[in-house]
Amino acid sequence: MNPRVLQVTPNDNYTLMLRFSNGEIGVYDCKPLLNFGVFVELNDLAYFKRVKAFNGTVIWPHEQDVDPDTLYLDSVKQISAV
Repeated sequence: MNPRVLQVTPNDNYTLMLRFSNGEIGVYDCKPLLNFGVFVELNDLAYFKRVKAFNGTVIWPHEQDVDPDTLYLDSVKQISAV
């Protein structure tokens, strides 16, 4: 099982900064989802920014979510200064 999302910060460019349960930080680009089915509503930036971390993944108020494995595997991992 891949690490799960503990914290999410939405960005103005429709990306999510994610902190995972293994301590890694990743950036997930939501732009490819914006024209797909239930995710069209995320085009509204104010709505997009209502994202929350919940049960290891990210969710929005109208029940949109992204698979936690997809978030981990497709996010660009950030190098942290130690």
